[in-house]
This record gives sequence, structure tokens and C-alpha cells, in this order.
Amino acid sequence: MNIHGQNVFGSQVDRETRCAHYHKEMDRIAIKFYCCNQYFPCFECHAQFGCEQPKRWPKDRFDQRAILCGSCGHELTIAQYLTCQSNCPHCQSQFNPGCSLHAHLYFETDHNA
Repeated sequence: MNIHGQNVFGSQVDRETRCAHYHKEMDRIAIKFYCCNQYFPCFECHAQFGCEQPKRWPKDRFDQRAILCGSCGHELTIAQYLTCQSNCPHCQSQFNPGCSLHAHLYFETDHNA
């Protein structure tokens, strides 16, 4: 689905990037996967429709724009996303704070380095 000019791949993706797996009101981001350079709403959508070779963003690439706000289309850098306290810095829409539990699946962290 094209969302704010970006193709977002996944299962039942809506206009704010929610998917079949994560579809609460605050589930409104898509993550560009490092391995395939494509946006997906979640790791489960990537497992279903992605490149089948998931790779996490390395810490030295956290300056790359890889998070899409489903509300306004602003692309955040990984560093901005990790420090935004679950709010889009552009439109102030709330992101699901529970997404931080999955950060290790998308980004190199101290837990998986």
C-alpha cells in the first residue's frame, strides 16, 4: 500500500500503517528494514512478505531515515525514533510505546550487539 508516498508491504495494511498483527490506534509506524530497504509495519509482516533474510540496522547507521509516521508521513531517523518518547516529532501523534519491546528485532541494541 502506498502511504504518504512510501510503499509499505504487509498483511492488511491500512492508511496509517497498521497491519493484521498490530492494529491498535497507536500502531502507526512502519520500519524500513535494513536487509531489503523496504517498509513493513512489523517484523511479522516482514517474515511473511519480506526478503526472508532479516538484518538489524547497525548502530553506526542510526542517522538513516527508516521510520515512517503513519499519521503525517514524516520519516524519522532511527536515532530520532529511539529518543522520541513514542511521539512523532513532526505531528505529535502518539506511537505505541510497546514497540520498544521489539527494538532488538530491528536495531542493534546493547542486548543483541
